Parts: sequence; structure tokens; C-alpha cells
Amino acid sequence: MEIMIKPIVTEKATQLTERRNQYTFRVSTDANKYQIKSLVEKLYGVKVVSVNTAIVRGKNKSRWTKSGLLRGKTAAYKKAYITVGEGQTIDIFSNI
Repeated sequence: MEIMIKPIVTEKATQLTERRNQYTFRVSTDANKYQIKSLVEKLYGVKVVSVNTAIVRGKNKSRWTKSGLLRGKTAAYKKAYITVGEGQTIDIFSNI
């Protein structure tokens, strides 16, 4: 099973990093906390203290066009909040 992990870089995620030493990632919906923890420790070389997950539901979207009202939905995904050890950091921008 291949686990997808992608960092989320938003204002709220940056505040969590600065205040709580917590990083936010978008992960595969079928990944569990143990798999996420081992993958982050392997990829970034840090000690993970805790992993919290949340499933973000898809939002309903609609827009008006010449042909009428188009309705759709954004995809649902799983979000992981990774807390690393004191004094450790994850360099998210090293892969860019």
C-alpha cells in the first residue's frame, strides 16, 4: 500500500508550527496513525511525539454558466497533525 503524504502550507498551519511545533499534512484516506508516524520519521528524520487525524469532508460547489447551473463537489481528504519533539523541526521546503 502506497501512502501519499503532502504538506499543507496555510496561515493556520504556519501558526500551529510556530506555537505548538505541530505540522500539517494531507495524507491518504486509508492510512492510519502508525503508518503516518513511521513515514514522517523516515522521510524527515525527526522524533514524532503524537499524530492526530481529521477527515475533511467535501464541500458542495455550484456556479452559473450559459448552459445553466452546474453543481459539483470537492473531494474529501484526510488531514494529519504531526507533533514533533522539542527542538526538532521539519524542513517542508527542502523538496521544492
